[in-house]
Amino acid sequence: MEGLAMNTIFIGIAGGTGSGKTTLTEHLKQHFGDDISVVHHDSYYKYQDRPFEERCKQNYDHPDAFETDLMVEQLKDLKAGKAIRCPVCSYADHQRTNETELIRPSKVVIVEGILIFQNKELRELLAVYYEQDVSHEVYDSVDGERYVKES
Repeated sequence: MEGLAMNTIFIGIAGGTGSGKTTLTEHLKQHFGDDISVVHHDSYYKYQDRPFEERCKQNYDHPDAFETDLMVEQLKDLKAGKAIRCPVCSYADHQRTNETELIRPSKVVIVEGILIFQNKELRELLAVYYEQDVSHEVYDSVDGERYVKES
C-alpha cells in the first residue's frame, strides 16, 4: 500500500488537557489495530533552543508552541501513501528530541490534540471532528492526578 495515493479518512479528536482524548484515541487504536494510524499534535511541539527553566514556563496550550505546518505536510504525505517520520517530544525535558516515530499510511488516521481545530489547513483535512469534553470537576481531578504521576 505504501507509495500509492490512498482514500485516507482523517478523524480529528480534540479536547482540553486532561479531557480524555488520548485515552479515547488509545482505545480506538487498540480496538482497530493496524487498520488505523495515530498522529498526536503534541509530537509537533517546536524545538526550543533555551534553558530547561525557561522551557518549563512555556505556554504549551498556545498555537505558537506547535509546528503545525509540518504536521499538515506529513498528513498529506500519509494521504499520498507515504510513511512519515513523526517527531518525538520529551515531556520530562519539555523538548523535541532527535528521535522520530515511523507512522505508516492507512485508510483511517486519527489526529489528536488540544488545538487541532484551530489551524484552517489542518481542519480542512479532517473528515470527522470529535471534541472530548468533561466537567470542570473531572478535568481538575484528572489533570492534577496526571501531573503528579508524571513528575
